[in-house]
Amino acid sequence: MAHELPALPYAYDALEPIIDKQTMTLHHDMHHGAYVKNLNAAIEKHPNLAGKTAEDLIRDLNAVPDDIRAAVRNNAGGHVNHTMFWNIMKPKGGGDPSGPIADVIQKTFGNFKDFQTKFNDAGVKQFGSGWVWLAGKTTGEVQIISTPNQDNPISQGLYPILGNDVWEHAYYLKYNNRRPEYLAAWWNVINWDEINKRYATFKSGKAAHQPELAHR
Repeated sequence: MAHELPALPYAYDALEPIIDKQTMTLHHDMHHGAYVKNLNAAIEKHPNLAGKTAEDLIRDLNAVPDDIRAAVRNNAGGHVNHTMFWNIMKPKGGGDPSGPIADVIQKTFGNFKDFQTKFNDAGVKQFGSGWVWLAGKTTGEVQIISTPNQDNPISQGLYPILGNDVWEHAYYLKYNNRRPEYLAAWWNVINWDEINKRYATFKSGKAAHQPELAHR
């Protein structure tokens, strides 16, 4: 079965004015759509990989044949990253975190404001295209990291609890080159309920076995 582009869980204009309709349309339909198309094209060359989820593929890139490894790294990564991205945002989102994710943020970073500052700073300092993450470690702790291009923490043995896309296509139409402004505004559409679900998956130890992109 081919990997498929998941539908947005809300309308293209639902995150206005933080993320504009045109950006959302291009980002989902064209950019994410291209990652899915290119991933399927790569997998066609090695049908034995057809049963693997996108997460499985990027979890052990050394097991992917040399001739398609770069394509899988970029496009399976892009598919995983963006599927998470759409789901951790929602209309009328934002506000302070609650539940277990709030507790771990306070424990690790002192308070939510300090976490935001460190997270946004990591996003600003990511040179070129990439992502900034709150990622879970095998020890159960969390950390802020950034990755280039469409690399995902899964490839480093970590679990992506939440992440923000700092590729220019994510913000340039509205924010131009003002990445810090975009990073600051993004917190107003964040979906803490979904992030708590992802944190629960990580804490349960099931993260390595979650088929959340099982060819849908």
